Amino acid sequence: MPSQAATPANGRQEAAHLYQELEDHILARDQEAGSRVYYELLRRGRPLPEIMAEAVRIHAPYTHVPYHQRIDDGFPNFVNNDHCLLSARAAINLQKMLPEKLAGLPLAQTIWYIPTGLDIWNQKILKAPGHYATRGYKMPNTEPPKPVVYWPDQEPMRESGPLNERLNHWLTLVERGQVIDAYRTFLGLMEETEHRKEVLAQLVFAGMIDVQDRMLYNRSYTTGHKAYRARSVVEIGNAIGWDNAHDTIYAGALDIAVGPRWHSVYEMACNVITIFIEGKEVHAVPQSGTAEREPTLLANTGALNEAETEELVNALVGQHEPAYIDKISALLLAGKSPRRIIDAIQLAAAQVVLETDGPNNFSMPQHTYEYCNTLGWFYDNFAHPQRLKLLYVAGSMVNQAAWNQRGSGWLKPNRIAALEDYGKNQCRDRERLLLACAHISAGHRKYGDPFEASRRFGEAMGLAELP
Repeated sequence: MPSQAATPANGRQEAAHLYQELEDHILARDQEAGSRVYYELLRRGRPLPEIMAEAVRIHAPYTHVPYHQRIDDGFPNFVNNDHCLLSARAAINLQKMLPEKLAGLPLAQTIWYIPTGLDIWNQKILKAPGHYATRGYKMPNTEPPKPVVYWPDQEPMRESGPLNERLNHWLTLVERGQVIDAYRTFLGLMEETEHRKEVLAQLVFAGMIDVQDRMLYNRSYTTGHKAYRARSVVEIGNAIGWDNAHDTIYAGALDIAVGPRWHSVYEMACNVITIFIEGKEVHAVPQSGTAEREPTLLANTGALNEAETEELVNALVGQHEPAYIDKISALLLAGKSPRRIIDAIQLAAAQVVLETDGPNNFSMPQHTYEYCNTLGWFYDNFAHPQRLKLLYVAGSMVNQAAWNQRGSGWLKPNRIAALEDYGKNQCRDRERLLLACAHISAGHRKYGDPFEASRRFGEAMGLAELP
């Protein structure tokens, strides 16, 4: 997918009426009509980044919620996170894996999904149709209710002072849940193109530290979604061009401050650095910044051998906290690379997926693996000074997921023996990740006809080989 956005000079205005039709159909929740417009845009040669930018523009106002939790007559209920932006991000990477004639298929899936992903808040209380209301909402014979805009777009708030102070001020606004002030401040920061890398790193970091502190018998949690949404902002912005990315920022960055926010696991990680790495006690006196040894440990280059990898996987999947904390700390102090430790944590997350049984039981394992994947991507793309602590956040999430599955009776009684024949380090056992992908793709719950979007795309574009 090209990295620059299309311009009016290359025919964008000629397609304006089609984009208006696309918007009308999406807001009417008409998947079939919206998809037909998408096929026509492809036939007219409109570039995929341009179509993606328009799709995000259309859904951005309607994929926010007032809060990601409700209390209904004394009972807490989870309010889901947007997946429209996440689907668009996935389309960027999937498109690169396909032959050119199928390049439009991943975004076809996104266009098919968007009409079902609007106004999640009202879907959850069965006042609007869509993916989250499929088991209870009855579509009226009249037009469906219009999706609601809970957080209108804003103008930037420009501030002065050292960049690090302003980034931390933004993060404070996020923690306090001051949604509008945080969003306006972020828009102001993004105007400083010379600091874009640092600003985006802070955005993703804010998402990475927002992870629930328990899973077993809970139904309200972030499952790492703030991080996935922030990553989507970065990758879509890079794909469509930052001059054309305001709607992408609106669709993703604003939600970072929407509550509830879960920072207790990250606080644990900060204290673990003090106790296990620095060898100091934690006191009531406030701390800040990075510990003295963190920069040195971030520069570690040592690889994990097979025994070290398997010991860490076992601590994450088979033992209770603080076993994994001890293992991660010992590996860091022994000179092992944080990035290679992430590889091992990913294997552990994949193992939880592989051991999960039952089509309705993959939610925590799949989100846990995505968090570990996002952590590796964060390390590969940003040098955020606090990133070492995220190893322990990922470890906590994997460990919680394993015991959630085990405590709920959703794990197979034995590990898959064939995996033991593979090597356990980053290179020789990475096939476990592919096995996990195949297992979840085949085993998780499907909604409706999972091949419908592909089949319609194939029929419209003359691709008989698509199911």
